[in-house]
Amino acid sequence: MKRIYFDNAATTALDPQVLEAMMPYLTNQFGNPSSIYSYGRESRMGIEAARKSVAKILNAHPAEIFFTSGGTESSNTAITAAVRDLGCKHIISSKIEHHATLHTVEHLYNTGEAGLSYVKLLANGHIDLKDLEHILATTTDKCLVTLMHANNEIGNMFDINVVGNLCKKYNAIFHSDTVQTVGHFPFDLRNTPVHFITAAGHKFHGPKGVGILYINENVRIKPFINGGSQERNMRAGTENLYGIVGFGKALELATTNHESDSSHIKEIKFYMLEQLKKHIKGVGFNGDPLGQSLYTVLSVSFPKSEKSEMLLFNLDINHICASGGSACTSGADAGSHVIRAINNNPNQVTVRFSFSKNNTKEEVDIVVEKLKEVI
Repeated sequence: MKRIYFDNAATTALDPQVLEAMMPYLTNQFGNPSSIYSYGRESRMGIEAARKSVAKILNAHPAEIFFTSGGTESSNTAITAAVRDLGCKHIISSKIEHHATLHTVEHLYNTGEAGLSYVKLLANGHIDLKDLEHILATTTDKCLVTLMHANNEIGNMFDINVVGNLCKKYNAIFHSDTVQTVGHFPFDLRNTPVHFITAAGHKFHGPKGVGILYINENVRIKPFINGGSQERNMRAGTENLYGIVGFGKALELATTNHESDSSHIKEIKFYMLEQLKKHIKGVGFNGDPLGQSLYTVLSVSFPKSEKSEMLLFNLDINHICASGGSACTSGADAGSHVIRAINNNPNQVTVRFSFSKNNTKEEVDIVVEKLKEVI
C-alpha cells in the first residue's frame, strides 16, 4: 500500500530538481570554499550564487543573508545576540513558539540575562496585539520581541508589518521565526520592519540541515559559533556546500511555482476540512483555519475515546503520516504545548495534517475513510 504523507510541516520531500542542482557538489565539485585554488573557488561561487538568489527573492541585500544549519541555530543566534550584543534586557514572546525559541528565551531568563513576558493569546490562538503594545509601552528596559510568523502546529499567522511597526514605535528589536513561511509566502524584507528572520530548506522541498538567518544591515552582532572566518566572520565552520546550493534552488522553485502550488495546497486543506465536518461527528479545528492561517496546515481535534487515543498509531499502521503536535516533540508523548496554551480540552485528541504540492484530493478521501473506521 502506498504511503500517504500528510506531515509536510515537519519536513518535505526533496524536489528532484533540487537534488539535480546539488549533485555536482556531492560528486566532482567537492573543493573547500575557503581554499584559494580553482577547485575551491568553484565551490565558493556556488555558495555566493545561492546567496544572491536568496537575497533577490526575499528582497534583501546579499550581505544580510547568512547560511546556517537551520531554523533552530538561526533563532538561537538572533535571540542570544539581541540580549548579549544589542542590549535587550527584556524579552517578549508567546507560549506557542517553536521550542527553538521557547527554550532559548527560558534559558536567558533562567541565567538572569533578561526579563521575560509572554503576550496574551486570543481564543482563536492569535497574538493579542493590544497586550503586546501594553507590554512594550510599560517596560522600561530595551525589548526583544520574538514571535513566529506562522505557527507550526495550528498554522495561525500574523501580519509581520503590523508587529514590526509596533516594535519600531517602541524601539524594540524584532525577531520573527519565519521557518513555516519562507518558501510559502512572498517576502519583501527591504520594506519590512524586522531585524532578524529565519528559514530552513527542508520546509519547502530543499535539503535538511541548512537554513538562513537574515540580519538587517543596520544590526551589528557577534558570531554565535566561533572558530573561523566563514560567512563573513559570522559563522565558523566549513560551509554545507551542497546544502546551500540546494536551499537556493528550492527557494527559487518555490517562488516560481508559488501561485499554482499554493492554490493547489489550499484547495486540499479546505477539501479535507469540509470532508471531516461532513463525515466525523464532533470534529473541531484549532486556530483560525479559515482566516489568517497558513494554507499548508490543518489542526484537527477529534472527540476523545478509547479508539481515538490510539489515532496516530492506527494511522501509522495504515501508512498514513500525520503528527500529534509538531514532529520535534512527537517522540515524547507529553502532548502539545501549543494546544495546551489555546485549547486545553482533555476530551479531545489533536492531529495535525500538513500538505504539500505532492498531495491529492484522492489521498484526503482515503484518510477520511480510515478516520471513519478508526473513530
